[in-house]
Formats: sequence, structure tokens, C-alpha cells
Amino acid sequence: MTDRGERPRVVVVGAGFAGLQVAKGLAGEEVEVVVLDRNNYHAFLPLLYQVGAAQIEASDIVHPVRAIFRGKENIQFGMMRVDRLDRERKVVTGNGIQVPYDYLVLAPGSQTNYLGVTGAREHALPFKTVHHALAVRNWILNRVERAAAAASPRKRRGLLTFVIVGGGPTGVELAGALAELVRKPLSRDFPDLDMAEVRIIIVEALDRLLPTFSEKASRYTEKRLDKLGVHVRTGEMVEEVTPTSIKLKGGQEISSDAVVWAAGVKGNPLAEACGLPVTKKATVPVDAFLRSPDDSSTFVVGDMAQVESDGEPVPMVAQGAIQGGRHAAENILREIRGEPLEPFSYRDLGYMAAVGRTRAVVELKGRTLTGMPAWPAWALVHVGKLVGFRNRLGVMLNWAADYVFAQPPLRLIMPYEETAAVEPEEEEKEEARAEKAGAAVEAQERERAQESPGTGD
Repeated sequence: MTDRGERPRVVVVGAGFAGLQVAKGLAGEEVEVVVLDRNNYHAFLPLLYQVGAAQIEASDIVHPVRAIFRGKENIQFGMMRVDRLDRERKVVTGNGIQVPYDYLVLAPGSQTNYLGVTGAREHALPFKTVHHALAVRNWILNRVERAAAAASPRKRRGLLTFVIVGGGPTGVELAGALAELVRKPLSRDFPDLDMAEVRIIIVEALDRLLPTFSEKASRYTEKRLDKLGVHVRTGEMVEEVTPTSIKLKGGQEISSDAVVWAAGVKGNPLAEACGLPVTKKATVPVDAFLRSPDDSSTFVVGDMAQVESDGEPVPMVAQGAIQGGRHAAENILREIRGEPLEPFSYRDLGYMAAVGRTRAVVELKGRTLTGMPAWPAWALVHVGKLVGFRNRLGVMLNWAADYVFAQPPLRLIMPYEETAAVEPEEEEKEEARAEKAGAAVEAQERERAQESPGTGD
């Protein structure tokens, strides 16, 4: 980063949807902008589930931050994990480096919210970052490979039972994509493995999937997932995650040592670490202008901000982050020019979720589209918002190939730093857990068969 000039300096922490919009809104203006992020890329998180389900490569949804701001002379980027904030001196610190500012915009995003459930952090896989998605992809494919080699039917059933906690868009999209993966491409890759043994279970605490959507969208989603072979359990609250099961409120238990946690998010821990006032969800209450109430030079946007618009809380979704980032940039320029600030007003542009291959639910302006007619709208919006032509082309080519051949080419177990090889003794423990979970699955199925003779799963 170059030395500080005479122009006001705006430091933006986070290169997600909100942070990018702040920087873009200040590009070419008489301000110096410094964007800081622990990663050197921007990730398009709405397609994260497709990375986890081996439909597209991680490189298709990420783009170098420096490339995004190439040619923007007043914008600099620094790869830095910010961990301290001195508001009196107006300095942020990370990696031992201090960066002074005149205006600060905090947009570091969110983290997984385990909702206080015992054992969830220790025994469930989070699904919030690109690293998480790659770990889930490796984990799914590893389990299928191990199931193909398993001598014990019980061990095989345990390895092929997957549970997704959370029936929002992330959980629904991952469940549908996983069902498509195991019942089509993987059934061809493993002709000797009976894919009917695969059990994919999605658990939602509320009484329907996609609770922020209309009931029509929820009903369609449940029917579509059921057709794909996904077991839907709504109105079921998870109380504990153990190494071999999840325990539900009321005493019921689902046997599986393969649990993905997609049940919610909360604000980034940076806010509390920096001494900002936070809510129970680790978000920062901001005023109508998106500023921290006790510091007019600090703006908070995106998932880290708790803000209301027309008396309703702004949801922690991409559109809220994008609109908030744009508005923060506009208000910073207004303040520099000595103009009055404008309150933030959120525009609800609707909701979208994919439900398996070439099916979606879309809600726009009070209208609900479901099934194949909704897919083009979902696809166009998501491709259009990807950063970079190469990313858009890569995703479209993968989708086209998948549509024609139903054979996504990315069924690769690619080890990397955060998914290192399992040590032999740990693998033995995993096999034992799978055996135990498989035995419990068999027992549960026998019990269901006795209760409902003549019917199957």
C-alpha cells in the first residue's frame, strides 16, 4: 500500500458483496480507498452449494480482488486479517500492520451460527466458505469410495447416510444437488454400489422448508426433494450432535456420523473483538445512515449490521449487503461534501432457490414461479452477478454439460491444507462410527417397517 495522500482515506474491511459495492461506489472519486481482506479473492457464495456437490469448480465462483479493481487508481488492496480497531487514533491493525483511516467501513460478513446446540461445532461440518465447500465435497466423495470398499453392510449404510441441518436456501440447494449427484453420476461411477442405500435427510426446526418464501414455494420444494429421494423432516429441533447421531427435541434420534450444518449465520466476531456494541447474533446495531451509533466515522454494512428499513429488519442476504454497500458509499461522499446523509431504505427484490437440477423456486414482486419455468430466471440472475467473464463462461459450460450428459466432471477428491489425509488411527475410529451409525439406521428402519407394514422409505 502506498503512503497516505491528502485525500480522505476510506478503509473497507471485507471484500464480499458489501465491501465490493462500497469500493465501486467510491471509484474515481476524490477519496483514497483501501480494501482489506484475509483472502485475496471475492467469493460468490450463492453458488457455494454447487462446489460442495461437485457441480462446478471452486475457481468458477472466486475472482482476484486486485483484478476487480485493476485500473481504479484511487483503490488499493491489502491481504490482511484485521483483528484490532483503535477508534480514537482511527487505525485498524492486522498482521502487525497499522492502517490509518478517516472513514471506516466494516463489511467482514458472517460466520456459522450453531445456535447453542451441544456438539454442533465439534461434530458437524460448517458450510459457509469456499474451504468449507471443498471439505464437504471431499468428505462426500470419500465416504462413497469407502462405502464401495466396505465389507460390512452396516458400515456401508452408515457411510451412505447424510444429514443436512437447516431448511433454508442453503440446506435445500445442497440437499437437492447431493441427491442429483449420488443418484445419477455416482451411480454410474459405482455400478456395484446400490445407491438406493443412500439416505439424505434434511432437518428444519420450523414447520416448513424455505420459511421466508411463500407456502406455495415451500410445498413445491418439499415435493421436489421427496421425488429426488431426500427425506424431509420439518418441525424438528436439533438439541445435540454426537459423533454418531443428532438428537432431536422430544427424544428422537437420527443415526448418522455425517452432518452438514446449514442452519444459520451470525455476525463476524471482529465486531466484538474491536469493542463495538453487538447483539446476541453478534451483529452491530447501526443508525438509519448505517453508522455505528457511538462513532460517526464508522459504517457497518452487510451481514455484520443490524439495520431496519420501514420498521422491518433487513435480512442477512446478498441483496441486503449489496444495497447497504452502495448506500454507505453514497453517504460517505455526502458527508465529505458537507451534504446531509440519507437514511437507508431496503428494496426487497424477491427470493430464489434451486431445487435440484434444472428446477427452482423464484418469488418476484408477489409472483411465485416453481419448477422448470423458474430455472432460467434463477440461472440468469446468478450468472449475471458472477464477477468476471471467465467465471460466467465456466459456470455456463458446466451447466450445459450437466444438462446434456448429467455427468458433472468434478468428482475429484483434491486434498489441500484444510483437508489433509486422515491418519490411520483416525480412519479406524471413523470406520467404527460408521459401523455403529449403520447398525442404528438398520434398527430404525426395522422399527418403521413394523409400524407401517408393507411400506418402504
